[in-house]
Amino acid sequence: MSNHEYDRLYDELSGLEDETGTVFSGSPTQKVGYEVLSELPKERHERPMLSLNKTKSMEDLTEWLGEQKGLLSWKLDGLTVVLTYRDGKLQKAVTRGNGEIGEVITQNARMFKNIPTGISYQGELVLRGEAIIRYSDFEKLNALIEDVDAKYKNPRNLCSGSVRQLSNEVTAGRNVRFMAFSLVKADGVDFKNSREEEFRWLMSLGFETVEYVGVTRDSLADAVADFEKRIEQFDIPSDGLVLLYDDIAYGMSLGRTAKFPRDSIAFKWADELQETTLSYIEWSASRTGLINPVAVFEPVELEGTTVSRASVHNISIMEGLELGEGDRITVYKANMIIPQIADNFTRSGVRNIPARCPVCGGATEIRQVNDVKSLYCTNPDCQAKKLKGFALLVSRDALNIDGLSEMTLEKFIAAGFIHEADDIFHLDRHREAIVGMEGFGERSYDKLIAAAQSASHTTLPRLIYGLGIEGIGLANARVLCRHFDYDLEAMRHADKEELCSIDGIGEVLADAWVRYFENSRNNELLDHLLADLAFEDERQREGEQLLAGKTFVITGSLELFANRKALQEQIEALGGKAVGSVSSKTDYLINNDVTSNSSKNKKARELGIPILSETDFLKMTGEEQENADQDTE
Repeated sequence: MSNHEYDRLYDELSGLEDETGTVFSGSPTQKVGYEVLSELPKERHERPMLSLNKTKSMEDLTEWLGEQKGLLSWKLDGLTVVLTYRDGKLQKAVTRGNGEIGEVITQNARMFKNIPTGISYQGELVLRGEAIIRYSDFEKLNALIEDVDAKYKNPRNLCSGSVRQLSNEVTAGRNVRFMAFSLVKADGVDFKNSREEEFRWLMSLGFETVEYVGVTRDSLADAVADFEKRIEQFDIPSDGLVLLYDDIAYGMSLGRTAKFPRDSIAFKWADELQETTLSYIEWSASRTGLINPVAVFEPVELEGTTVSRASVHNISIMEGLELGEGDRITVYKANMIIPQIADNFTRSGVRNIPARCPVCGGATEIRQVNDVKSLYCTNPDCQAKKLKGFALLVSRDALNIDGLSEMTLEKFIAAGFIHEADDIFHLDRHREAIVGMEGFGERSYDKLIAAAQSASHTTLPRLIYGLGIEGIGLANARVLCRHFDYDLEAMRHADKEELCSIDGIGEVLADAWVRYFENSRNNELLDHLLADLAFEDERQREGEQLLAGKTFVITGSLELFANRKALQEQIEALGGKAVGSVSSKTDYLINNDVTSNSSKNKKARELGIPILSETDFLKMTGEEQENADQDTE
């Protein structure tokens, strides 16, 4: 934009900050000053930060609540931080530490993405909350790391390390967010003896609070079940729920024990454990060369499904569990999703680590990075590396070639039908051999060729995503295509400086992009592939970016769109974005059941966010009339 337009918007923002008293950490009016410390100073908390008493029993939780009204919320899995504001300014941020003494991280807290550094309340405000990194941001950060062993293990550890950095410039790049869960002090404000009023007041000041719902003993079980159902899709790390008495005076009158406050209790998900026998360790090669150990055991029922396999991740974990064939082990589903080994009773010990890659037969080696030992294939031409790359290219979000599963790709690579990506569109050269393969026939062959032909008419973002450039997902691919007006040649020759000027593209992604296209072999293979592709012109489809700058949340079942992914793509095509949870930054919630009392609907109503049906959304974007015209034709 022009300097004049920027200055106008800057002045408007500055005026709004003066008017409301709320200033966010990312505001352009705040000069970002990075600071490097020699160490983090320690400080004693004015009030000890106690742990919560815990239960896994629904009966105990209901008995604890009794006849009181409660607030049920997520128990966030991050790093607890205490914030202190005076005269409307953030004065101090301290980690929980050991509950008595924490580390002062004030400069780092100023880098949190959603924290207000200035608020309208002028008294002393002390509040507690959780510093977290969302799963979506965690996965983006991990995607930028090429070395598998160097990838971060989980969002909680990454958040803890990010918050406690000696350089706040590192914290600024990690997308740390703050979710308030407790008000400690705010003199002179009448909260009507209600914790819920405290939450609402904090939200009015610009704080993002933990999602909560009001409950009684009659509604508690249904509320817990609703949270449990949504944990699989929840974008913020959580290891349970917290139940808090809404009545402030009642909760305070109960006092505390030496270890726990009595006004709140944690409800932990009860992991279902099953005992079984480890049959053997299967070694699975990836396109990075890492060979992952997978435990294969006698099938058991877990959380309603039959499970017989669990990733062990690396040799260090195998050694820690002393895993050997025939051992008696217990298994569970982490967060009710991912099968994991909980314990090994017989511990016969690790043996038979393969000296040869199970795919190509090339030599393997054990590498140790940051005290973690993993197995790698040393053959640069390993077929597994090709297989995973081709699997990404033909996946649903890339070229979307139905019928080319990893198993089929593996057969075709082994038979010599596919050496490079372009060969996928010339499988007709091997018609007789494919028809004669086990599991194939004339009909399967015809479907595969038709799918490849259909996939040859695609979009440039899908191709860019399918190339597998480090860190470039489908959303980034769309951003790049729009910036370069869908000119692939310009994209190929873009330098780091121009790439870094694009919103959402940082130095790491820019380096990966430039490195990919500096490789002459990559360009040669891409040229071969381009000869068989035809691209749709998405510029006409995008037209005016009607939803530019708008953020949507999609929930509930859909009727007019095939699935949430299709609706998300429509939003992005019009310049908007779709996220997983409702917050003060959400512009619209899309839910066909606009009158429901779901947690997202309630949160939207509390924040004054419009709730749209699919039909409302189509009216907003002008699509409804277009669809009606097509139906008439």
